[in-house]
Amino acid sequence: MQKAVKGHAIEARGLSKIYRGGRGQPPQEALKGIDLVIPQGSIFGLLGPNGAGKSTFINILADLVNKTAGEVSIWGFDIDKHPRQSRASIGVVPQELNIDPFFTPAEAMELQAGLYGVPKSERRTMEILTALGLEDKADAYARTLSGGMRRRLLVAKALVHNPPVLVLDEPTAGVDIELRKQLWKYVRELNERGVTIVLTTHYLEEAEELCDTIAIIDQGDVVACKPKDTLLRMIEQKQLVVRPANGAPAPDLDDFKVETRADGCFVVTYSPEDVTAGEIIARIQAAGIGIDDITTQQSDLEDVFLQLTYYREDGPNPNGGQAGRAGPALAPSGRGPQA
Repeated sequence: MQKAVKGHAIEARGLSKIYRGGRGQPPQEALKGIDLVIPQGSIFGLLGPNGAGKSTFINILADLVNKTAGEVSIWGFDIDKHPRQSRASIGVVPQELNIDPFFTPAEAMELQAGLYGVPKSERRTMEILTALGLEDKADAYARTLSGGMRRRLLVAKALVHNPPVLVLDEPTAGVDIELRKQLWKYVRELNERGVTIVLTTHYLEEAEELCDTIAIIDQGDVVACKPKDTLLRMIEQKQLVVRPANGAPAPDLDDFKVETRADGCFVVTYSPEDVTAGEIIARIQAAGIGIDDITTQQSDLEDVFLQLTYYREDGPNPNGGQAGRAGPALAPSGRGPQA
C-alpha cells in the first residue's frame, strides 16, 4: 500500500456538496468548499451539531455520496482517479446497525473480505472477532446479537481488509459504559499499530480524552481545525468555586465576574494569564470571608464547541462558517448535543 502523501491520511480541498431540493424546496449546500487535512497516525475528532455536514463528508469518503466539486484523496489516492485504491485504504463503521440478520459474524466477515478481494490465506476473521470479544458468537446468527455486539461486528467488518484509515461514525451511540471502554481500548491499540482513526461523536468528553487533533464543522464550514491542546486554549478562562464559611455572601471583587450558586458557593471567573488563583483567594480573605472549601474548574471542549457553533453572534464567524443558532440540546451525559 502506498504511503500517505506528505503524512496526510485524508486530504480534502474545496470540497462541496449541494443536494437538490425536493418538492419546490431550494437546493441545500451541505459542504461549502471545505479544506481539511487529517494527519497520518492521528486520532482525529470530527465534531459538529446535527446537520453540520459530518455525515456527508464521511459518505463522500466511503463513496456513498458523489461530491459536487473539489478534490479528496485517501492515503494519497485521489477518489476520482484511483477509486479502487482509495476505497481499499479506508474502513468505515457506519452509525446505523446495517447487519444481515441471517448471517453469522464469521460468515459476514468472510463475505466482506471477499468483496474486498482479500485472499483466503490472508483473512483474519477469527483474529479480529477475538480482539473485539466476539469469538464465542462467531457462529451465532447476527439477529441474536445484542446491540453492543452488533456494533462491535460493524467495527470488525471495517477491518477485514486491513485499512490504514478507520472511520468511526458515532460508534458508541446507545452502548453501555463497559462496551464503550472496551471499544476505546481497542481503538487505541489500533492507533498504536499505525492506523489513523477518524472519530465522529456527540459525546464530547470522549473526543477530549481520545483525540489529538479536532475539527469542528458547522453549517457546512470548518470553523476550527487544531491540535486538541491548542483548541482548548482558545478559551483562557478558569472558575474558582468557593464554599464560604458560615454561609457568608459573595464578596465584590471589582473586575472579576462573581456568581452565587443555589448551594451557597460562589464562582469567580478569571483568566490565568492576568491573575493567579492565590491572588484571588487572598482578596477573598482580605474581604473578611473564611473559606471552608475551594476547587478550580477550567474550560473544556464543550465550552469551545458551544462558542464556535451555538453561541456565535449573527454574521460570519472569524474562524469561518456562519452564525445564527439557538441553544443546544444536551446529550444524556450533559456534554454535547443529542445524537
